[in-house]
Amino acid sequence: MVVLLVLAMFLIFIVIDYLRHRGEVAVVAPERRPVAIPAFDASLVGGYVLRPELAYHPGHTWVMDEGRNLARVGLDDFAVRLLGKLESIRLPQLNRWIRQGQKILTLTHGGKTAEMLSPIEGEIIAINREAVENPEVIRRDPYGKGWLLAVKAPQIETNLKNLLTGRLAVRWMQEAAERLRGMVPQLAGAVAQDGGLPVSDVSAHLDGQSWSEVTKEFFLS
Repeated sequence: MVVLLVLAMFLIFIVIDYLRHRGEVAVVAPERRPVAIPAFDASLVGGYVLRPELAYHPGHTWVMDEGRNLARVGLDDFAVRLLGKLESIRLPQLNRWIRQGQKILTLTHGGKTAEMLSPIEGEIIAINREAVENPEVIRRDPYGKGWLLAVKAPQIETNLKNLLTGRLAVRWMQEAAERLRGMVPQLAGAVAQDGGLPVSDVSAHLDGQSWSEVTKEFFLS
């Protein structure tokens, strides 16, 4: 009898609780998902890769502003395709002060050399030894693992104003691609066979005189 009374009271409490809460709506917390970090998209301009987060020197070197007056320097895709498979790279020494527009790189391939200009002014604080010892890294990843120098650049904001970014960089790269095709008409067949993309070793198609003219035109050296 006592057991039945306890069960009856338990049922009464359940019914009362149901009547009190039947009008409430359960609120489910939204699922927390990690926020995706947007990656920079590389654009193909005139057949050459252009990274929009970088600033470009007209001589086809690039600068990445890493903050705190630090910058990273390398060769752009246009320069890498012109140069082809590099045999050696000569860079300035650590702690040397370089100036924007100064010759700082000497690259050799197939007996041909090319000098390239610094896109920024400052003190060299690091050299990418991997790229120097294995230049193939530059061909595979010119905007990443193929960087060449790290520079402490006190006047980086002023330096960047002298470089090409955004739409100006796109237009400049388009014009460079068109000028190259005009200067080296013998590449037209190779370009067509490659699905419209530029060949990856322009220097191999040029004699010494033609190579000298091309490097002066595009590397400004």
